[in-house]
Amino acid sequence: MITQKNTAIIIPARLAATRLPNKPLIKIHNKTMIQHVWERAKEANLGRVIVATDNEEIQKVIENSGGVACLTSIDHQSGTDRIYEALQKCDRKNEIEYIVNLQGDIPSIKANALSAVLKLLENKEVQIGTLVVKINEESDLHKSQVVKALCIFRENEKNTKAINFQRQPKENSINDFYHHIGIYSYTKESLKQFVNLKQTPREKEEKLEQLRALENNMHIEAGLIDFLPLGVDTPEDLEVIKG
Repeated sequence: MITQKNTAIIIPARLAATRLPNKPLIKIHNKTMIQHVWERAKEANLGRVIVATDNEEIQKVIENSGGVACLTSIDHQSGTDRIYEALQKCDRKNEIEYIVNLQGDIPSIKANALSAVLKLLENKEVQIGTLVVKINEESDLHKSQVVKALCIFRENEKNTKAINFQRQPKENSINDFYHHIGIYSYTKESLKQFVNLKQTPREKEEKLEQLRALENNMHIEAGLIDFLPLGVDTPEDLEVIKG
């Protein structure tokens, strides 16, 4: 059973973004981006909230806000590898069984999205949960910064097994492509399995860590939600968030 005691939301945050340098520390309405994300995670009230970072300044920002931050290696290949180190360091009593990986650049995330991705793990066949939302603009299919999930939902279904993830789909139809939202849920066992897999060629080529799981036949379940949380990848995204 999923409870507050055996659940953690872990937020990976690093400064090495190329399109928007120092992204977690950029101010949005007098608070850093990582503070906004941390506050949204706390408001969800799903369990412990931990920021996993390789940067002491990010650590100080969170600790000065009353939060928990775990300093991790600078050498991780993905955010998921980073949250696994934080889990090992922060869960000394071995209590955490369910983990939500919340990217540190989605300050507009809502509590019900975090609840939705966690709920996908109630199906014992699911190893990794994630979220998608319908693509309404044809132009989004051709934007490499918009990650697309290929999913086939039956009528009235709200979750289904993810088939593929791409930045530039070869097909032009938007019927079965969805915006992929960079949030994941894991059981502790599936998280351990994932980080012990080698990076795959497609993961490296597309810069999409979820392809490592798919190419190793891990079951990723996609939950369909009805709003698109705005992520911040570019200066233009930042201006939209600032409103």
